[in-house]
Amino acid sequence: MTLGMPAVPSKIFCIGAGKTGTTSLEAFFRDLGFAVGDQARGELLIQNWAKRDFESVIALVRSAQVFQDIPFCLPFTFVALDQAFPSAKFILSVREDSDQWYGSMIRFYTKLIGKGRIPTASDLREFPYRSKGWLFDALQLTYGISDQDPFDRRRLTQVYEFHNKAVQFYFEQRPASLLTINVSAPDAAEKILTFIGMPFRGEIMPRLNRTAA
Repeated sequence: MTLGMPAVPSKIFCIGAGKTGTTSLEAFFRDLGFAVGDQARGELLIQNWAKRDFESVIALVRSAQVFQDIPFCLPFTFVALDQAFPSAKFILSVREDSDQWYGSMIRFYTKLIGKGRIPTASDLREFPYRSKGWLFDALQLTYGISDQDPFDRRRLTQVYEFHNKAVQFYFEQRPASLLTINVSAPDAAEKILTFIGMPFRGEIMPRLNRTAA
């Protein structure tokens, strides 16, 4: 952390689903001088997450202060993190509603694959992100997608809503441990800084990795 930074939580976990502003949160904390975890290392732990093997995740957490995206944004991880790091702070980023989130997911993967249409299961398996097959496997493990309709709206939004509700229910009696926030809100930066115990000096939340509505 930067010299003179006030006392803040030793660990901050951004546990909102993908396409809820997690990349913007990463940039925000980097700009503040926090050590942010290596996203590539985290994503390669998705098979461990699927087996609910959180020891490797906890080992990664010892490498930095702030973490976001896979596997931190996935269901159940927050419970293991809370047990391992009881003084940690959790930020649940959300969209205005599940339909807005789903639309952002579709636009993101359509742009990523680059074929001008919603990707098929074959497209996802062939795309070389991390390794061939990783994208499909990650979506299948996270959302239970099918070959026939990998972007089934009902399935994806069910998982998104389940995760958000589970997080909020888990921390219901400990409001000081969880901040639920839409990072596009004009006061998002101020709320985050207040939540982690830092003064607000006019900071603005970055708007990164956005896809057009």
